[in-house]
Amino acid sequence: MLFRNCAGGVVFKDQKVFILKNEKDEWVLPKGRIRNGELAAETAVKRVNEETDLTVEIVSTAGETNYEFYSFSRQRPVTNEIIWYLMEAKDEEFEVNKEEGFKDGGFYDIEKAIEMITYSQDKSLVSLSYKKYLAIKKDLEIA
Repeated sequence: MLFRNCAGGVVFKDQKVFILKNEKDEWVLPKGRIRNGELAAETAVKRVNEETDLTVEIVSTAGETNYEFYSFSRQRPVTNEIIWYLMEAKDEEFEVNKEEGFKDGGFYDIEKAIEMITYSQDKSLVSLSYKKYLAIKKDLEIA
């Protein structure tokens, strides 16, 4: 089994979250492998920018997920362990990176995005992250 460490972002702007449609027609969150001794946070920001052209700021950690799949090219199972960061986009200007294999993407209302997202653990991650995002924003208004 091959283990890969990855990092990604749950990106919010106002009352919306950013999701991507990949080459398999799955709606997912932006993420990628941690390479060359990078910190997870660096990878997360870099991958979000590479896949969406968004300028983002990390607000907090969002949690960790993992999943397994069989890689036909490697002829063995792979486990991806992903560290997620709660992020805020500076604006809603984006460009989906088709060279990275993405077909579509954008900011969607939370409820709509949760319906669209393919994987249940990503749905849960968005739901929990949004609650945390709102709590952080509320705390910042009070301070």
